[in-house]
Amino acid sequence: MRKNRSAALAAASFLLLSGAAVAAAPAAVAGTPGGTRADDRNSDFNGDGHEDVLVGAPGATVSGKRGAGLVTVQYGSGRGIGTSAVARFSQSTAGVAGAAEAGDGFGRAVATGDLDADGFDDAIVGIPGEDIGDRADAGGVAILWGSEQGLTGAASDWLETQEPTEGEKFGSAVTAARLTGDTPGDVLAVLDRDDLELFVYDAAPQARGAAPLKRLAAEGPAARADERHILPKSLTTGDYDDDGFADLVVSGVTVGEEEPGHGWSSYFSGGAEGLTYERDLRGGPAAASGDINGDGFDDLVTGEPRSPDDGGETLTGGLVGVRHGSAEGISQDVEWWTQDSAGVPGTAERGDGWGADLSVADTDKDGYADVAVGAPGEDIGTVADAGAVWVLRGAAAGPTATGAKSWDQNSAGVPGTAEKGDKWGAQVRLTDPDGDGRFGLLASAPGENTGDGVVWVLPAGAGGVTAAGSWTYGAGSLGAPAQDAAFGAAIDE
Repeated sequence: MRKNRSAALAAASFLLLSGAAVAAAPAAVAGTPGGTRADDRNSDFNGDGHEDVLVGAPGATVSGKRGAGLVTVQYGSGRGIGTSAVARFSQSTAGVAGAAEAGDGFGRAVATGDLDADGFDDAIVGIPGEDIGDRADAGGVAILWGSEQGLTGAASDWLETQEPTEGEKFGSAVTAARLTGDTPGDVLAVLDRDDLELFVYDAAPQARGAAPLKRLAAEGPAARADERHILPKSLTTGDYDDDGFADLVVSGVTVGEEEPGHGWSSYFSGGAEGLTYERDLRGGPAAASGDINGDGFDDLVTGEPRSPDDGGETLTGGLVGVRHGSAEGISQDVEWWTQDSAGVPGTAERGDGWGADLSVADTDKDGYADVAVGAPGEDIGTVADAGAVWVLRGAAAGPTATGAKSWDQNSAGVPGTAEKGDKWGAQVRLTDPDGDGRFGLLASAPGENTGDGVVWVLPAGAGGVTAAGSWTYGAGSLGAPAQDAAFGAAIDE
């Protein structure tokens, strides 16, 4: 619960409070201020040129408060990530706004971006279960600032709506990218229960403590209810038209009497003067971006794990759609994939949840981004909802099943055993912390060990992702509370 709100907060539309002056990253290691293309979102908190990994554990017990939640960061190096160069943050960490309370869900959503353009990426933590005064689950967002020493809780910032509403769940999804020329850094996008809000800095990094974020006008999904009411669930960005500005896709499901439960996304193009709503696209509520066909334009991949048919009945398996980018932006044409597509391992079955999470990056350094697909509802033999993951390869013509692979916890070389309700693949992320140009796979099972949660690391070699050399870790491995933590419920894309 947040108490004693300041008069400045009450007077503003939306404010990011506090903050202190920070030093810019050394030129030799500084990241590019403001992410545009999907492949330059490098999550580099300490500016050393290596990608870092941010993981949410929203169920963790902190200061005796069950479900208060926490996040962990593992710093990348030439050796990749491990369990020693790590840090942990919660609302009980010194300097982090607020206080750990039961059910806050700190880390239910996570993202990274260089909001203040100082060359160090910052961590954005969604807290949709935060109570504001007597308004339960109004939600909030915490921002942990990057520095040469990495993330720090000191001078962290807090973001909430001016008039918090019970059940609003502000911070249910977050992302950041260079969507506009209004700011030298990344634009922060935040979802709540119904709609989208955007925030930017006006000031240089050194003036950050004196300058709140300002709200950008944006026609979010709920504002166009007369066209199609899309209940937003996730966010992705990519430069689909290769104009040097990131574009934004808000993905969700339709609500209302006509075609309820269908996956749809709203596409906004970025530009020097801000975002422009373009159109709605079939596909969602999961989404990811990357250049699958190597033509210089990011492509959009959407996942619909519970795709209903025209009669409203749930289709078996799940559905993944691919739309290519071009000078005109995201194509109207879409290529649909299921487990029954030729060459894709497995068979589509009701409840698989294929496409529940997605990630797009180049796993074998061939110049084409590949597509990781999670199916946490996949049954392994007679073991229900054990979960599995896939990688479809990129090629000049787009995704291909040639060379497609899948793994589950019973696959050779994968640690563990498939168990009921593990939901392996609930989160998938392709990441390159050792900087060799080949993106390995992180696959999480938040239900593992009766809800503790575990993340698997599948490395990448010349042939792409492989189970050889794979290993696992949980919150306890990183020195954080593990019981019922749901570790891996969110992994930064």
